[in-house]
Amino acid sequence: MSASDDVAMMILRSATPSPFARKVRIALAVLGLNDVKLEPADTMDPRDTVRQQNVLGKIPVLIGEDGIAYYDSRVILEYLDHLAGGGKIIPGEPERRFAALRLQALCDGILDASILAIYEGRWRPPEKHEPKWLDHQAGKVQRALAAIEKSPPMLDPLPALPDVGQIALACALGYRDFRFGGNWRSDYPRLVVWLDAFAARVPAFAATAPAA
Repeated sequence: MSASDDVAMMILRSATPSPFARKVRIALAVLGLNDVKLEPADTMDPRDTVRQQNVLGKIPVLIGEDGIAYYDSRVILEYLDHLAGGGKIIPGEPERRFAALRLQALCDGILDASILAIYEGRWRPPEKHEPKWLDHQAGKVQRALAAIEKSPPMLDPLPALPDVGQIALACALGYRDFRFGGNWRSDYPRLVVWLDAFAARVPAFAATAPAA
């Protein structure tokens, strides 16, 4: 059975605002695995079957043609790379492979901290917000962005496909634009240039942007 036959049977449970689901959608596009059914998921609805597909009740979840549910986004991206033949968005050469995986882990950490800050505002009234908690999460984001600003991943020349680290970085910066008004941009000019270059070379980035 070919990879395209596999993909025709797959389902992606996600929500448009999710930056982790955006990672998967970009990966699907750049790998040419486009015949995937997108199904929305409401992680707050106990009746939603996403809680049976991933008992953690988190998205994204990819249902393979074999019926197996794959999660989280890092596992899904590795699975998609496997379907596409391997070594596409996860480099095979060890130095590049671990650089990409390290960058992905760092950028996923930016997203985790950003989402926790959003949840603080969403689930607790303003008078009960915990400034130390918000500062703690903001510190993670600032340190991570500052580290990447010193040495952004190479885009010139762009590899045949962006790797998982580059995809994660683009989604992390896009999420900071979406939920935090782009407040990172004035402090990290090299990352602004990097994201503009990524968006110009990877049309799937614009195509997967969440609605304002």
